[in-house]
Amino acid sequence: MDSDLKCPQCNSEHVYNDGSLWICPECAHEWNPDAAGAAGAEASQDPVIRDANGNVLADGDSVTVIKDLKVKGSSLVVKGGTKVKNIRLVDGADGHDIACKIDGIGAMNLKSEFVKKA
Repeated sequence: MDSDLKCPQCNSEHVYNDGSLWICPECAHEWNPDAAGAAGAEASQDPVIRDANGNVLADGDSVTVIKDLKVKGSSLVVKGGTKVKNIRLVDGADGHDIACKIDGIGAMNLKSEFVKKA
């Protein structure tokens, strides 16, 4: 048994190996120490958000919309060529990773695949 290995959830030293998983009998937590190390390394890196051309975007950048986009829930359309200033990068669960304010429409979220860096 590996004496250095402790349960990541309750920090118990009484863990045992069952195939590729380690199990804590005190809190019933199961984990793979190899996968947990790789997932932790990926989570520590900031996600890089790129525009349609592959340029890296950052907070405060200006972007241009590359195609007409219908605004969901209204009859408004964001026309291609619309310049959007001072964007904010957000962690959008549905793929909308840019928060911005567009003149004449207001605050909205955009997908980075439909903009290019200005």
